[in-house]
Amino acid sequence: MAFAPMGPETSFFDALDRHRASLLAMVKSGTGETPAEATQVASRFEDSVGLQMIPQCTTKKVKSDSLKSVKKFALILKILSMIYKLIQSNTYATKRDIYYTDSQLFGNQATVDNIIDDISCMLKVPRRSLHVLSTSKGLIAGNLRYTEDDGTPVQCACTTVATAVPSNIEGMQNLITDAKFLLIVEKDATFQRLLDDNFCSRMSPCIMVTGKGVPDLNTRLLVKKLWDTFHIPIFTLVDADPHGIEIMCIYKYGSMSMSFEAHNLTVPTIRWLGLLPSDIKRLNIPKKSLIPLTKCDQMKLDSILRRPYITYQPFWRKEMEMMADSKMKAEIQALTCLSSDYLSRVYLPNKLRFGGWI
Repeated sequence: MAFAPMGPETSFFDALDRHRASLLAMVKSGTGETPAEATQVASRFEDSVGLQMIPQCTTKKVKSDSLKSVKKFALILKILSMIYKLIQSNTYATKRDIYYTDSQLFGNQATVDNIIDDISCMLKVPRRSLHVLSTSKGLIAGNLRYTEDDGTPVQCACTTVATAVPSNIEGMQNLITDAKFLLIVEKDATFQRLLDDNFCSRMSPCIMVTGKGVPDLNTRLLVKKLWDTFHIPIFTLVDADPHGIEIMCIYKYGSMSMSFEAHNLTVPTIRWLGLLPSDIKRLNIPKKSLIPLTKCDQMKLDSILRRPYITYQPFWRKEMEMMADSKMKAEIQALTCLSSDYLSRVYLPNKLRFGGWI
């Protein structure tokens, strides 16, 4: 065993063990979660990968002999030359590093970010193959140890201090864990509260990750790497609102902006653990703890409901339709109206023990 078990008795994880067995069977058979005709309904979506760029997608041309695009063409060449030097010397740089090599020329960080994405898409290689890294903002805690690309050993722990997600996920080696599950937490505040409540230790062995809202590339790469390496159940804990659902969909199915790299980033086996709109009614959360949906919320919810993968997630659709009908949303913190530690001591343990995910 890599770690000494500290959590509940073995039988507590029966539902999780059964879920993992079904996931392993699915992996072994090579089947996805949705019918094959899903790829025919919308060619951008493939059940085993997520959102993908289609061959007939809209493209743009950047020409050296056009006044309209000559500056961008020059910037692309400059960044390509920097990438070439990085690869030749087998070194890495962050997008921020590249921007500060000539901040006046680039103008702003977004210019560098967009050009690097364009180059990655054009060459059809993941960004890490360009030796360009993103600055990580995510955190990880729990039953995991590994060696960083420079040989530094890292042991994540179930303490109040989490470990920063590495900037070079590809360089992580010798990963070891006994975790029964991985919990993705939408918000940093909720993640820290769970650590303070000792949830990670009491539910050990487990791993917790947060991307602090919309996840950065490295946090998504980490979740993907943990799935590919260990094939343990992965659950999301997000607000019962359109924004939280959107974040969950990014982890599970990807985003349109990074669809050309979906196979490196998505984990379609991810399950929605909470907060579910149906939980609000089931737990009698008082109305004063709820928030009315804004017009932007309603537009976001309608947009998600129209996406091809929702057609093959009937339980997700039912939850979102419940939200739309009630015209109310709730943050995870709404559970504190039941008790200050209800989330860590009652809600999550019961969900994990009795299979309360969809």
